[in-house]
Amino acid sequence: MNPTPTPPTPTHPPNPARGAAGDGVWSGSWVAERLGVELAGDDTLPGMLGLALRRNPKRAHLLVSNVLGKHVPQSPAVVYGHGVALGRRVRELLGDEEAVAAVVLGYAETATGLGHSVADGLHLAPYLHSTRRPVTGVARAGGFEESHSHATSHLLLPEDPALLVGDGPLVLVDDEFSTGNTVLNTIRDLHERYPRRRYVVVALVDMRSPADAARLADFAGEIGARVDLVAAASGTVRLPAGVLEKGRALVARHESAAPGGAAVAPTDGAPEAYAAAEADSVTPAENTAAAVGPSWPAAVTAENATEADGTPATDGVAAGAVGRFGAAAPEPVAPERPDRGRAAGRVELRWPHGLPDGGRHGFTPAHRARLERALPAMAARVAEALPADARRVLVLGFEELMYAPLRLARELEQVVTAEVRYSTTTRSPVLAVDDPGYAIRSRIVFPAHDDPADGPGERYAYNVAGGGFDAVVAVVDSAADTPELHAPDGLLARLGEHTPHVLLAVVPSYVPEPLYVPASCEERSAMLSEPLRGPAFSSYAPDEVGWLLQDLSDVTLEAPTEEREEAIQSGGAHYAESLPVEYQPSEQYQELFHQALDASAVRLARAVGVVTETVIAESSPRPVLVSLARAGTPVGVLMRRWARFRHGLDLPHYAVSIVRGRGIDANALRWLAAHHDPRDVVFVDGWTGKGAITRELADALREFEESDGITGFDPEIAVLADPGSCVRTYGTREDFLIPSACLNSTVSGLISRTVLRADLVGPHDYHGAKFYRELAGSDLSVAFLDAVSGRFSEVADPVAAAVKELAAADRTPSWAGWAAVERISEEYGIHDVNLVKPGVGETTRVLLRRVPWKILARAGAGADLEHVRLLAEQRGVPVEEVDELPYTCVGLIHPKYTRGATGADGRTVTV
Repeated sequence: MNPTPTPPTPTHPPNPARGAAGDGVWSGSWVAERLGVELAGDDTLPGMLGLALRRNPKRAHLLVSNVLGKHVPQSPAVVYGHGVALGRRVRELLGDEEAVAAVVLGYAETATGLGHSVADGLHLAPYLHSTRRPVTGVARAGGFEESHSHATSHLLLPEDPALLVGDGPLVLVDDEFSTGNTVLNTIRDLHERYPRRRYVVVALVDMRSPADAARLADFAGEIGARVDLVAAASGTVRLPAGVLEKGRALVARHESAAPGGAAVAPTDGAPEAYAAAEADSVTPAENTAAAVGPSWPAAVTAENATEADGTPATDGVAAGAVGRFGAAAPEPVAPERPDRGRAAGRVELRWPHGLPDGGRHGFTPAHRARLERALPAMAARVAEALPADARRVLVLGFEELMYAPLRLARELEQVVTAEVRYSTTTRSPVLAVDDPGYAIRSRIVFPAHDDPADGPGERYAYNVAGGGFDAVVAVVDSAADTPELHAPDGLLARLGEHTPHVLLAVVPSYVPEPLYVPASCEERSAMLSEPLRGPAFSSYAPDEVGWLLQDLSDVTLEAPTEEREEAIQSGGAHYAESLPVEYQPSEQYQELFHQALDASAVRLARAVGVVTETVIAESSPRPVLVSLARAGTPVGVLMRRWARFRHGLDLPHYAVSIVRGRGIDANALRWLAAHHDPRDVVFVDGWTGKGAITRELADALREFEESDGITGFDPEIAVLADPGSCVRTYGTREDFLIPSACLNSTVSGLISRTVLRADLVGPHDYHGAKFYRELAGSDLSVAFLDAVSGRFSEVADPVAAAVKELAAADRTPSWAGWAAVERISEEYGIHDVNLVKPGVGETTRVLLRRVPWKILARAGAGADLEHVRLLAEQRGVPVEEVDELPYTCVGLIHPKYTRGATGADGRTVTV
């Protein structure tokens, strides 16, 4: 089967919103005459558009499309044909090379089906539509506002956030453009998050004024992007002065003309906005048409409020409906049928498992091919369920669920002899007037039945009552197959009052596959606390990082450096069982930190950008950053800031403990697996030395998989600097000063290094750490982050170039650092690689936390070592310059240290 069926040539058959076929009445004439609204433009416009009045205080008129399949039942071939034809025009505009890189984005709710049809015509691109339905477990990748709408907020919830990442064209599809504001808001929001070079705006009709068109052109110039426009027809709506007030008055007068003379308040906006109806706004004859609200469950127009025998109606008929259409003259409403209100029949579609029901979370060309294969059998099942004598059938979609019902209707149209029409229900409140010159002839009102996020409310089906349908096939997704749907006042019952046969077809609501969480992990994670966050724990903002640690701030864990070193080297204690006394830097040392930060901020920002872009491109489009506390934590925060700056992504970020010789915190892994897909987790550290932690992590994850059966965690570490050539994902392989290495807690959120001691950390506890609140006056954590992230904008272009170079380079770790450490260990008679700490960062740690023996510095090393030389001088440690050293410097811990080995001054270490 051709994956993109050739649609019929779009035509403009007699408008179902008109009076009798061929009567020549434009379905916008009623509004045009009363409000002075003019429709000017292409000759095809009157066939494509009618006019109605909104129950919306923001805009008086509503352009009602005759070819969209939303408010006006239409041939599905015509509806689908218009969308596919627009998509083919977009493909011709872009060319196949750009079309392959494009993404099509449709607007909820009205254009979800149109956008999907455009994507079918384009054929090569995936599709996504905005939504007003939040979905649990699916993160928001963006959003925008539609200012004139009755429901303004749009969400973007792609299953794969990479769908919006890239510089290929973005094709934005809406049914009509009135001002272009929604398009501007969309491009503005998405361009900040996912900048690209080209946008294509697509609509059935472009009704913008020249001034509005100029605004879009100016905006394109401001952002430096090309914006093209493709529309089936164009024109303008000329609105006289005071049209909004006149429209409100007209709506109010007709709302008050419900049977019995009771006024019906609008459902959105302030009722008082409609109350001031002017006496000359409508004529007495216009009062015969009524709209229905919740207080009128059996309302009809006054002129049609009769039984079949012509006697006046006494208890109301056509519950929830207003008006009729489709006949040369008004016909009486049918009397109550004995079968009215019976349960609807159900059609089992056998929708393909795992196939999305639409574009809410993305719909790919592969999904399209699956749907094409399944459509004939599904349509055949619908056809079998229809009554044999049905002459006119409506397939009725549900709000944002427009595409699946449309395709079913299009397929059904080809296999049954009945006339098939297609439309959908909607959230949009519109006045109904039973006049051949008005686009909305009738309205069915029913309660929302999908547990909407914004609460209960009315929903509507227009031009269905009085449509002469022998059967209506209501197609909803499973989220909307609720008791409210089947209630006595629900949609199915309301439909049953206007057609002898109601069928229900349910399409499974597609929700992205839930994260894999083994039962044992769920059980154990339930025993674990939520991450600690600032300001209660750490000086970082709460959204910057969540610490999967326990707070040991009230426990005395510090010990003199020499005492700790002796215990560690003698085997009497592990280095993670105690903490060094926090180093309090001198004014001279602090000045060096600030100088180093000023000098390296741009280089740091570039490295942050490179490593983050590499992670997003190669590891996960929406990674979960898990920094190895604590050196990795500032880097993780900076990577999160870059992702927000460059892509508009709010990445989750946690800090966990890993201890050499003890492994990573297994409880932290269990919590992560219970809340995120392990495949999205990216471990982050500051730098590599000889690669000991890289190996530690790989070993620990293998053990964790064996013990817990949880797979998916990648042992690859992403680091800012990889001078040891130990990893594939890095910002640079230069060994340069990362200023956060110069200090301890005062540059790491005031958090200590992590602690793992049996009497403090039980089998179901996280590893521990302390929050040094008392050092707040010396805290430079946020200042460090701000200094680096403040340079992001100036390194964006160099980062992009560097990432492309890295993508093409061979980044296979050589482990050159490990080899160098082994050589140095033997050459200096240490015979223990754990006492050799290569690189600027590790050397700094030796001087701050351990008992150093000597420092090896590469000959000619400059400013990167000023703080090292100062610390070495303060501790009486010799600095030895070495030619051809693979690192800028290497710190050597005193081998076989005892306190008797210290010099008389208690600082210098001799042998």
